[in-house]
This record gives sequence, C-alpha cells and structure tokens, in this order.
Amino acid sequence: MSDLKNELKEVAPPKPKKIIQKKAKKSTQQILARSRKKVAKAEQSLRSAKRSAENIKTKLLTIDKSLQGKDTQLLTEDQIESAPKTVQEHINQQEIIFKPNSGPQTEFLAASEREVFYGGARGGGKSYAMLVDPLRYCSKAHHRALLIRRTMPELRDLINHSQRLYSRAFPGAKWREQEKEWRFPSGAKIEFGYAENMTDALRYQGQSYTWIGIDELPQYHSPDIYNFLRSSLRSVDKDIPVFMRSTGNPGNVGSQWVREMFVEPGEPNKSFDVNINTPNGNRTITRRFIPAKLQDNPYLMQTDDYYIMLASLPEIQRKQFLDGDWDAYEDSAFPEFNKTTHVVEPFEMPRSWYKFRAADWGYSSPACVLWFAVDYDNNLWIYRELYTKKVTADSFARQVLALENDEYINYGILDVSTWAKRGDVGPSIAETMIQQGCRWRPSDRSPKSRINGKLEIHKRLRVVNEQPGIRVFKNCKNLIRTLSALPTDDKNPEDVDTNAEDHAYDALRYGCMSRPTHPKYAARFARRFEEFKPQDTKFGY
Repeated sequence: MSDLKNELKEVAPPKPKKIIQKKAKKSTQQILARSRKKVAKAEQSLRSAKRSAENIKTKLLTIDKSLQGKDTQLLTEDQIESAPKTVQEHINQQEIIFKPNSGPQTEFLAASEREVFYGGARGGGKSYAMLVDPLRYCSKAHHRALLIRRTMPELRDLINHSQRLYSRAFPGAKWREQEKEWRFPSGAKIEFGYAENMTDALRYQGQSYTWIGIDELPQYHSPDIYNFLRSSLRSVDKDIPVFMRSTGNPGNVGSQWVREMFVEPGEPNKSFDVNINTPNGNRTITRRFIPAKLQDNPYLMQTDDYYIMLASLPEIQRKQFLDGDWDAYEDSAFPEFNKTTHVVEPFEMPRSWYKFRAADWGYSSPACVLWFAVDYDNNLWIYRELYTKKVTADSFARQVLALENDEYINYGILDVSTWAKRGDVGPSIAETMIQQGCRWRPSDRSPKSRINGKLEIHKRLRVVNEQPGIRVFKNCKNLIRTLSALPTDDKNPEDVDTNAEDHAYDALRYGCMSRPTHPKYAARFARRFEEFKPQDTKFGY
C-alpha cells in the first residue's frame, strides 16, 4: 500500500489548461494594445506631416505668385523662412523694396494690438513705418486705410515717399491726386488726409476705415481728434482686423496727454488692456507703447553727423529728441525731477520713522493728500497718496482715516484757506474734517510762502552724495505724473503755473515747508510746532 502511495507522489499532475490560456490571452491583448498605440501615433504624425506639407505648399505657391507678379500679397518673414534654401537664396537676389530695421520698427509692423503708439527720439524710422504698415491688407478688397498729418505741407512729404514705394510694392497701384488716395488692384484704398482742427476732422465723419494712422500725434494739444477719428474704425470683412496707429516725439503741445494714454499705463513694448463699459458688459481694447531710439536706424547711424547734431542741443531738447525722454519739458518747473533717481519701489519702513501728512483741498478740483516719512538723515519719503474729486469734506476726512488704519501720524498740514468762513454759519471745511477725527494744522501763508515752498522742493530734489533729499514711492502715481509735467508761470518764472494741475504739488509744498532744510527756517518751524497749542481743544486750531 505504501509503495502505491509513493508512486502516486512521484507522478506530478499537469498544470491546468485554463491558467495557461488566460496568460496567453492577456499577453496577446497587451501586444495588440501596444501595436494600436504605435499605429495611432504613426497616423497622428502622418496627419501632422500632411498639414505641415500643405502649409509649406501654400506658402510656396504664394511666393511663386509674388515672384511672377501674379499676386500682390505681401510676403512675411515666416513665409520666406519656410521655403527651401534655394528659394530663399533666389528671393534674396531679388530687389528688396523695403525691409524693416530689427527692433522697434519690426515690432511696430508686427504688432497685433488695436492701438499702438510708436514714439520717442527723432530719426528712429517712425514715419516710414507708418507708410508701410497699412500695406499689410492691401491684397483684400475691403481694406481701407487713412493716414493723417496735422497740416497739408506736412502731409505732402508722406505722399512723396509713398509714390516711391507703393507702385513698386504693388504693381498696378494708382495714385489719384484729386482724392489724395492710392487705389490698389484688389480694390483696397489708402487715403491721405490732414486735420489741423476738429472742423477738418469732421470731413471724415460717416466714413469707415479698417486702419487709421496719425503721424506726429503729440502735435495735437488734446486727444479730441484722435478719439473722434478712431470712432470710424470698423470692418465688414472678418479677415481684416481694425488698427489705430500713431507716432510722435516728446516735446510737443500734446506730449502730456499722449504720455498719459500710452506711455504711463504699461511697460514699454508690452500690451495692456483698457476696460470699456458697453451695453453688453465690460469689454477691453489692447494698447501698446513702442519706444524709438536714434540707434534703431542703422542708416542714420552710419555716420555720427545726426547724432552729434541732436547731442549738441540744449539739455531739455537733447533729452526729448535724442533720448526720447517723455519726462523732459521745456518749461518744466522741476527739470531735476527724475523717475530713475526720485521714484522707488514701495518697501516696509522702520516703525520709528517720523510720519506726517499734507493735503490740498478741492471739491470741483481734485483734492490730494500725501503721507510723508522722515528717515534718520532728515530725508523725506512720500509713501502714500489720496487723489480724489467731488467728495465732501466729511467723506474726505473719513477716507483719510481709513487709509491710515490706526497708523500713528504725528501731524497733518492742510491748506490754510480751508479754515476761512465762507459766508455761512456752520463750521469751516477744516473744522468739518476735524469733527470727523481727522486733525490738521493750517499751512504756511507767510509772505512769499509759495516761492519759498518751491525753493524748498528744489533743495529736496537735489542729489547730494548720490542721494536726493526726497523720494516718492511708485504707487503715488498722480504726484509723479503731475510734478514732472508742471510748467512755470509765464508771468512769474519763480512760481508754477497755477492754471496747471498743481494739487499734488501744493500738498508736497505744504509738507516740505513743515520741515524745511534751511537751518534758520528749520529752527523757526520747530519752535512754532513745539509751542503750538490749540485755542480750541475740540477743533484743534
């Protein structure tokens, strides 16, 4: 019996067929899945290659038609670079009518934003870029462009340049002198016009354009004509977007509003959005400022003649025409104010720094409050501003306190005129603010206080040992904006023009005069504030 059991142990049972079949089936499925993935990947690569080949074929056909003169469509760098090397060499051997300079001129012509301003130094190739830009859609029948200068003599120079360029770029293009427009074989039109005033601009009312350009935009003293003309931008062809283009140099009558519209809102060469409220909700348009330099034009930089001429101009004109500096003004009250030197990024100040505020009040005109901090070297740091309009005195006081958020402010200086009674029996403007808990002292109104205040700012702006006596945080936008553009008074060059936007300047003046740099005045003001005791403990004056 035992022998039989041993024999049965020696005979091992075979593995079940089901297990073998399952493993084989699973292995086969994995192989099939991998094969399907490879096939799908190969099909995707094939489709991508076909699309690429079709794109190259289309570009080559376009290049071929252009070279044979059968098509007037402009060739782009992408189309040329996608062609075989032999074709590229053949194109390079052809006559090149126009090729943009690398840098800003190329960026301007390739810009996709709705509104672009190309401005800065003279000689950067801006006007020629304006002539070329409307050509990009001249192969389409519904393209219609309008190129504007302020006066007819200025316009004639652009027309002369266009006659040397357009007929060569688009064979068959015809100039019509009476209408002052180019007509292209496709049916597209480029019109040349002038608008010295709003009456001239009304000639274009009711017209529709897909492209509008204004050469030397800062020659206009206000944005009225620019805004009126851009209302005519519309397109009936979905393949033709609408564009507003402009160029110019600083130093003209409209430099301030151009700077506020294009230069200040965004970083140079970067697109920024402008919010527009419409019946269908909030919409945006894109704008961009492209700075220009003389060095961008290699043709003018072949010799130093033009550069030397611009460099020899007086300081303000040199900054405007050579450096393209939008903060340089001929009659600027504070030409020494420089954003690079006097404007800094906000930072957390030491808690021990002495703090105070100064304000210029206005209801119909803007009201401005500036907050000052004094460092250990008696330098002033303006770290906050409030710039508002159409706000009553009590609301204004509450806004000031809300911004301080229980921050300890040693004192406040307010325009002395706010303490004056105005024919009513109620409290004055200053008293109304003080009743809200926002306490102030009257500003200095001694003889020549305006002149002394302006001189005090000049002293603070002066750079000594590579450090100015006053610096402004970048978030104080209205002070920075208005101080650099504030003009002098024509009748009294020692004072600023009070018809200009001087509200932030007045607040700055009050603050600086409360801590003068001159030892004689500093001691006098220190004694006055130390000895200051309010006659009325409720109102604080």
